[in-house]
Amino acid sequence: MITGRLIRELASECGFVLAGVAAVGPVPDFERFRGWVDRGLAGEMRYLTDHRADLRGNPATLLPGARSVICVALLCNGPGPYSNELSDSECGWIARYAWGEDYHSAIRQKLEAMAARLLLVQDFTWRACVDTAPLLERSLARDAGLGWIGRNTCLINQHAGSFVLLGELLTTLEIPPDAPPPDRCGTCTRCIQACPTEAIVPSPDGGFELDSRLCISYFTIELRAGIPEAAREQVGNNIFGCDICQDVCPWNRKAPRVETAFPAPPLEKLAALDETEFRQMFRGTPMLRPKYRGFIRNVAVAMGNSGQTKFREPLEKLASSDDVLIAEHARWALKKLAASAS
Repeated sequence: MITGRLIRELASECGFVLAGVAAVGPVPDFERFRGWVDRGLAGEMRYLTDHRADLRGNPATLLPGARSVICVALLCNGPGPYSNELSDSECGWIARYAWGEDYHSAIRQKLEAMAARLLLVQDFTWRACVDTAPLLERSLARDAGLGWIGRNTCLINQHAGSFVLLGELLTTLEIPPDAPPPDRCGTCTRCIQACPTEAIVPSPDGGFELDSRLCISYFTIELRAGIPEAAREQVGNNIFGCDICQDVCPWNRKAPRVETAFPAPPLEKLAALDETEFRQMFRGTPMLRPKYRGFIRNVAVAMGNSGQTKFREPLEKLASSDDVLIAEHARWALKKLAASAS
């Protein structure tokens, strides 16, 4: 018989730091999610607002006969400094989860290996999911006992912290579900206070939620248009994602770390990349998500925020780009450097 204990043992052997079980059924958080979408807080992330939105209401829509969801977490807390500890203005910041290989394939392979081992114990039907599947995975992970959802809207575990990546194994197994842990944020509001763009906002139910339209991660990864000019200075040196609301979280102070290379890419080197070189440098990583023009847009903004006059020459080259998006952000960065020098 497959039990929660066996699942946690196999999950650990497959490389996951956390594992638990949630029952399949209507997800209580769905109405909260639906209201978040209806109020436009998803911005232009249409994969959250199109026909897939309603599928997130119940995991059973993705696997007929599903009874239990095995939720797992993969640690991505690398050994380098936190973003609020890095003072090198000549380098860009890349979100911790993107320091290694693309997590989608890594998590899926581990889930498939886990399913294969469980099938040796009992026959069942399953489906492996990562964050590309229409699931409210943080809500399911909370219900499976992996952690609570903090004010920064991240899943937080009291031992592993919040630098984790989630995956799910939908199954037709009947497994006793785990219980969600208590919320341990207490009165702490460090994440809210630290967010440069004030993207963590009060929600209608008296809690907090993320307004994606103000979030640096949204600007630098998901947004295909120009970064709002009023927010560009607050973007700082973030060229892919943002870790600030997690870096200041007390639960990450003593969280375990994994061995990954710490990337501190010089902005000048990144600005000189052509599209082919960009694809070659970041092949097999999440860094390809914003595409070349979005990435160079981000680099230009970081250069403008650096205060480094040495970046004038590479920015002038970008300002003459045929790509309107890149050229406009480079011109803004040149003006920002000029203002800093005066």
